[in-house]
Order: sequence, then structure tokens, then C-alpha cells
Amino acid sequence: MTLLPFATCAAALMLYAKGFVRLRRRRRALAPAWQAAAFATGLAVALLALALPLGEERLLTAHMAQHLLLADVAPLLLVAGLRAPMLFFALPRELLRALAGIEPLRRAVAFLLRPVVALTAWAAATYVWHVPALYGAALGSPALHTLEHASFFLAGLLVWTAILDPARRGVPTPGRRAAFAGVVLLAGFPLGDLLVATGPLYDHYAQLADRPFGLSAAEDQTRAGLLMMAEQIATLGAAAALLLWSHAERAAAATAGFHAPNQGRPG
Repeated sequence: MTLLPFATCAAALMLYAKGFVRLRRRRRALAPAWQAAAFATGLAVALLALALPLGEERLLTAHMAQHLLLADVAPLLLVAGLRAPMLFFALPRELLRALAGIEPLRRAVAFLLRPVVALTAWAAATYVWHVPALYGAALGSPALHTLEHASFFLAGLLVWTAILDPARRGVPTPGRRAAFAGVVLLAGFPLGDLLVATGPLYDHYAQLADRPFGLSAAEDQTRAGLLMMAEQIATLGAAAALLLWSHAERAAAATAGFHAPNQGRPG
């Protein structure tokens, strides 16, 4: 474990803190404390997944937990913490203006943030890295393992940006974002089902002589699959439900506003 993740998180936290204080001085209500807490917790979760020995080399369940923290939980918290207007204060104004002026960068970001691109990147990272041969290769190569973790994290950021709409563009609508979260949730189920329904897929874990908690390789893999499905239901499923609720409330408000002028008129 290098110091790079710690240095990166420390730099991100310092930039965020400066922007948070600047926005809070301008208008306190625009920088609620829960946002700062969410961002800081997201950084802590990412560091937890990378720095603490979770036993990922001896348990597939622990390795799955590490991946879920990096691919879902940390990106969810970080994107929530950057919800506008904080999104536009997290970087220094001069740097933000310079980046906004780079047209190829703007086009690349706009392309990556398309829901279909985010879904494709997420599905590719999820399924490709769980191919047994590649999974085993990543366990044996620090460089490949780092690439695996980076792809999970970046794909998670794309997906949660599409779901939470931190820039508050309002496009797509809450209803469409709820549907997108539901599609991502369903896209992950086949992998979870595969892990539960099949025998040991990964030689690294199947060949371990001393297994923690007395779990067999098959039991460990089953627990990993169930953990994956449970975590995604808790995050993606909850996001879909809340967005659907928001969509229903907006629809009800729009309907009430449409009928309001007709109140009191004879039928």
C-alpha cells in the first residue's frame, strides 16, 4: 500500500473544505453540514477499502466487500457530497475556468456522463474483472489490481453521477433516473446469481488450505454473491425508490396546479 491514496484523499479534503467554507460564508443554507459529512465519509470509505486488511486474499466475501465499497458506497457518498452548488466550489475558480475552457475535455466529460455510457462502463468493469482468469491475474499483479480498483471506482462515479444529478440540471427527470438506477440494479443480478448458483469459480480461493471461519470455498462464494445483491439493493434500490417517490410528488403537484384554476367552476 503506497501513500498515494492518502495523499490524494488529503488533497481532495483540503480543496473541498476550502470550497465549503467559501460557499457557507456566501449563504449558509447552500452548504449543509450533511454534504460535507457525506464527502468526508466517502473518502474515508475509499481509504478503508484500500488501506485496511479486510482479508480479501483469503476470503472472496471480503474481496467482494472491498469492491462494493469502492464501486458503490464511496462514489455514492462523494457524489452526494458534491451536489450543486458545492460541485462548483470544490475546485479553485481559476482552475475551474481553465478546465471549462478546454472544449475537448468538456465533450469527453459530456460523453462519459451519458447514462448509456455510464451503464456500459459499469457493466464492463463489473463483469470483465470477475472473469476467473482475469480475477486471478489481478490478485497476482499489484499493477493489475490497482487498475481493477480504479475502474470500479471510476465506473461507480459515472453511475452515481447519472443517478443523483449533482449539477441539478434536471435532465433526465427523477423518473428517468429512477429507471436508470433500476436498470443498473438488474444488470448486476446475473453476476450475483452466478456466484450463488455455481461451484467455486476462482482457483485462488478454492486452493486455500487454511480457510477463515471454517467456510468452504463454495460457502464463501455464495456469501459473496448474496453480499453483492444485498448491497446493491440497499443502495441502487433505495435510490430508485426515492427518485420514484420524488417523481410521483412532482407529478401530483403538477396535476394539482393544472386543476387549481378550475376549482369552483360548475361541472
